[in-house]
Amino acid sequence: RFPLVARAILTPRGARGGAALGSRVARRSVRMRLPLLPYRKPTPGRDYWVIDDALPDAEALRARCLARTDWIEGWPHKPESWPGLRSIPALDAAELAHVEALVRQATGAKKLWVETVGDGTRLNHNCVQVVGAGECEPRPHTDSLALCRYAAVLYLNPAAPEDCGTAFYRQRLPGGQRGGNFVSPPHRNLVEALGTRFVPPDAFAEDVRVPNRFNRLLLYRANLIHSATGYCGRTLEDKRMAAVFFWMA
Repeated sequence: RFPLVARAILTPRGARGGAALGSRVARRSVRMRLPLLPYRKPTPGRDYWVIDDALPDAEALRARCLARTDWIEGWPHKPESWPGLRSIPALDAAELAHVEALVRQATGAKKLWVETVGDGTRLNHNCVQVVGAGECEPRPHTDSLALCRYAAVLYLNPAAPEDCGTAFYRQRLPGGQRGGNFVSPPHRNLVEALGTRFVPPDAFAEDVRVPNRFNRLLLYRANLIHSATGYCGRTLEDKRMAAVFFWMA
């Protein structure tokens, strides 16, 4: 089985729940029943934006992150559904204001804010994440439309391989055909749109890849199916380090 993941949240804590699919035949039948999503080719300047040299001093930010002692541990350090290490806030107020100005300029949005739903649930906005080789695999997902319209990742390891970036995905249908790549209302995320948390491991095909580059900000529409493409390193200094952001607009 291959669990679909919604973006992990601060509260309440995520869980691994869900029933396993059965035999190979059962998995195939589930895949055949999955709804067909709409498709729109991810296009720079419309669906995603690549902003290089995003911060004036990304080296200082990385140095602060490496010196942190307030990491929250995920798998394999703790029995969590999310991988690696996390800490909030990643950017200081001035750095965050600079990034948000870039986002408003790129998207044309007049106002950005961090959404919170009625029970206090919110996304891990302005969070630095560190994930090493073997700690996770690509997990195609969308972010919650109830909580964000745009999402972004800022790559913070100058030595990370290019293939530890981010990709946009689309459905892989039986027979090798391709399906859709985004969710829309009334669905708030990919799990709701497909009606299940579990799909075959080959349910998605990579469509567009953006390489990892130090101090690159990748901004994208949160309803696109996306995932990190890979992870690297065994030490804090060598692992894939990135800050993630989620905005309503």
